[in-house]
Amino acid sequence: MIFDEFSIKSLIRPVIDFPKPGVVFRDITPLFQSPRALRMVADSFIQRYVEAEFSHIAAMDARGFLIGSIIAYELNKPLILFRKQGKLPAEVLSAGYQTEYGEAFLEVHADSLCEGDQVLIFDDLIATGGTLLAAAQLVRRMGASIYEAAAIIDLPELGGSQKLQDIGIATFTLTAFGLNER
Repeated sequence: MIFDEFSIKSLIRPVIDFPKPGVVFRDITPLFQSPRALRMVADSFIQRYVEAEFSHIAAMDARGFLIGSIIAYELNKPLILFRKQGKLPAEVLSAGYQTEYGEAFLEVHADSLCEGDQVLIFDDLIATGGTLLAAAQLVRRMGASIYEAAAIIDLPELGGSQKLQDIGIATFTLTAFGLNER
């Protein structure tokens, strides 16, 4: 089986009306239940970034940790964890953002990055872009810059990838879904 956008889409489960009515949640757990699919997803990102010039990988809480940690390990890059509010033990920087469900806060250890670092920011999905935009704000507050924002899935109708591009952040995803696509 050759990996392509259509094979990955078949392994992403739509969960109707979760976490609230009218939402189609994109469940990536079937990708992790298939060792072959996980390897294909990871290898796709590794091939894209193996010769890229960036210094760190930043992964978003929580599903971004799953693939971000694999990519960081394979590319031998430091992994920076961006967590939901109240989960990190040391001094943090915090940024608020809007999700498709409400307001949230993202935090990172204040000493995670230095001026001049270049960061690949990683999440499982780009929806409204709130999480990745908050991460980008925090990366820039530490004096670092964004190399690219990457995710497995894009939901372009929610505008997140466009918002990232509008502020000069390139995006890359393996696949995209329309809001009502099953």
